[in-house]
Amino acid sequence: MVSKTKFEIAADTIDPAAVPGRTFPSRAKIPAVRHGTFGSDRFSGADIAQAVSGALALGYRHIDCAAVYGNEHLIGETFRDVLDSGLIDRQELWVTSKLWNDKHAQEDVLPACRKTLKDLQLAYLDLYLIDWPFPNHHDPGVDVDARDPYAVPYIHDNYMKTWRQMEQLVDQGLVKHIGTSNMSQAKLELLLRDARIKPVANEMELHPHFQQPELFQFCLDNDIAPIGFSPIGSPMRPERDTTAEDTVDIEDPVIVEIAARHAVHPAVICVKWAAQRGQIPIPFSINRDQYRSNLEAVVIDPLTAEEMAAISGIDKNCRLIKGQVFLWQGAESWEDLWDLDGVIAS
Repeated sequence: MVSKTKFEIAADTIDPAAVPGRTFPSRAKIPAVRHGTFGSDRFSGADIAQAVSGALALGYRHIDCAAVYGNEHLIGETFRDVLDSGLIDRQELWVTSKLWNDKHAQEDVLPACRKTLKDLQLAYLDLYLIDWPFPNHHDPGVDVDARDPYAVPYIHDNYMKTWRQMEQLVDQGLVKHIGTSNMSQAKLELLLRDARIKPVANEMELHPHFQQPELFQFCLDNDIAPIGFSPIGSPMRPERDTTAEDTVDIEDPVIVEIAARHAVHPAVICVKWAAQRGQIPIPFSINRDQYRSNLEAVVIDPLTAEEMAAISGIDKNCRLIKGQVFLWQGAESWEDLWDLDGVIAS
């Protein structure tokens, strides 16, 4: 259970109004940095829920959740304590969650969302994403060679059946906005063509060594907010997502030199760069000093134009979260998940 200490605004809080954001066509403003909650493979759910409370006390107003993380019921206790305190109104919070792969069937979408709402103790979500564009899934803790025997490639007709149910969630007032995650441009083009309610965001891997400039610009050009996971290069990602060719953003000489100039950790520079570039980073930590630094990064001491340009020049096209566990029979490699040649693999 989460500790039932009384929620209070921290003495060293950062004014949430000072945090930049992006305004959607609905006129809702999504804060420009999101506190992540993935990490129950390394930390207890109670620790993560306590970090959410600490983050909100410090000035975070955007919390990133997902059913697959297995901790929404504990985070819900934190939300209830925070809202019951009267110090933060529900309208001040932006809560994102995600539909997991094994809930893509039409009859599963509404119940999955309702369970997330019950667990989080909320009446609605500000943003609900389809976590991956495939119904393929895996058991917790599997290694890189694990495969779902029922895995299939992307089938647009099936994805649209799921998306129609996402649209129903908006119609019913359970969700304010809907979006995507781990999509390629080729898949997004089809969704934009066929959706009644367009996606307002796409969550994607984004960090200095993997900048995805074409997909990033496509999202901006189509009023889709790019939300970046692994913003500092995910040094604590699961072992199955680590390969010998991976590079380390926070050890990059350019990042290290800029960090020394600003007297901060290189991870802070990665968060600064992300927010100034126009994406919404999702840093994760249960360490108070670290998550405070991540929020402070977007409100003070911005990078210069020269520093931004220097970081833009170090893109190594190094995808860290390759998704091998979602491959289907007949797929040649993890690259088939990402349509690198602009053609959706089948």
